Amino acid sequence: MRYARSTWRERTLNAEDALKTANAEILNQRTRIGELLGQIRDLQAEWTEEAIQRITTENTTLKQRVRQLTADNRTLEERLTAARSNLRFQDRRVADLEAKLVEPTTLT
Repeated sequence: MRYARSTWRERTLNAEDALKTANAEILNQRTRIGELLGQIRDLQAEWTEEAIQRITTENTTLKQRVRQLTADNRTLEERLTAARSNLRFQDRRVADLEAKLVEPTTLT
């Protein structure tokens, strides 16, 4: 019976220690949450409606510029592809003409 009392006493003391530790951790977490909420409020206060509107407008402008540059890039890629194709055709044409110029000379 004495052993059972000491076991219960130890369990009670351990539970009290764990409760103190948990309460301290909860207090620390609440303090940290309060600090973070304060930082959020500070950050929100820095953004005026005018600043938000300006940034939104700039963002929209930049998105439009990206779309325009993408379209321009696509056009330039198509032109480059066409120019390369024309160059290959011209190279073949020049080679054919050179071959025709050389043929009559070799036949005589």
